[in-house]
Amino acid sequence: MNLIPTVIETTNRGERAYDIYSRLLKDRIIMLGSAIDDNVANSIVSQLLFLQAQDS
Repeated sequence: MNLIPTVIETTNRGERAYDIYSRLLKDRIIMLGSAIDDNVANSIVSQLLFLQAQDS
C-alpha cells in the first residue's frame, strides 16, 4: 500500500489540501525517485508538458 503524504496550504482564501507531488509541481519541482521505466518516463514527460503548457 502506497501512502502519499498531503500538505495543507493556508491562504487568505482558506485552506487547501494537496498531495505532496502536486504541491511540488506547483513550484515546478518534478520528483524522480525510482528507476526509469516506461511508466515513470510517461509520468515525467506528462509533467513537463503540463508545465510547458502553463508557460504558454
